[in-house]
Amino acid sequence: MVQPTGIHHIAIMTGDMKMQIEFFSDVLGTPLVAIFDMHGVPGGIHAFLKLDGGCYFSLVQLPETAETPITLGLTHAGTGAGNSAPGTMQHLAFYVKDEDQLVAMRDRIRTKGVNVIGPLNHGMCKSIYFAGPEQLTLEVACPGMPVTADRWIDPSVLAKIGIGVEEAKAFANPDGYDGEGGIVKQPDYNPAKPHMAYPDDRYKMMLAVPDEALASMSEHAEPPVAA
Repeated sequence: MVQPTGIHHIAIMTGDMKMQIEFFSDVLGTPLVAIFDMHGVPGGIHAFLKLDGGCYFSLVQLPETAETPITLGLTHAGTGAGNSAPGTMQHLAFYVKDEDQLVAMRDRIRTKGVNVIGPLNHGMCKSIYFAGPEQLTLEVACPGMPVTADRWIDPSVLAKIGIGVEEAKAFANPDGYDGEGGIVKQPDYNPAKPHMAYPDDRYKMMLAVPDEALASMSEHAEPPVAA
């Protein structure tokens, strides 16, 4: 069965790339492994800091980003209990393997002068909480007790959001799928489905181009620095 098995990278917008790189390298200890002009995005800069297992924390800076206002309760939540617009990131939790590492991370962050709350015990994990530059709401968590559907799917919460018993069973057991060797064609444009926010005519043109042709036109396979 094919499904996502992790996060390759999560990309955060920044108006000050250097400041964010310094924070995540110095305060959290994540090494900078890549920074280059963003592929296909004039004026954009893309950076990657390595976590583990093929997972990266990524930063994006565009020419207009620094002038885009941060609004708590709209663009940013500000705390783990705060509100922000639908589709935005409420908070980001990094992973460590056990409570010893969690406490060591708390020590590291505090030695850099950054305030940290926790660990707090959530059963499924223990977590520490702190802020990053530009109002990022950050967490580091380690595993707790096993997360199993019979113990952690609360029927009363399902009812609050309108999920019935049979729907919940289906969501907990997605249909198996192994792919079809790449033969599945682009579906017809359906406005009821989610779509990227490209200009309408450009987006529909991109959808009409064969996969191989679009990949060829958009290839940036070589590193920016010669071997």
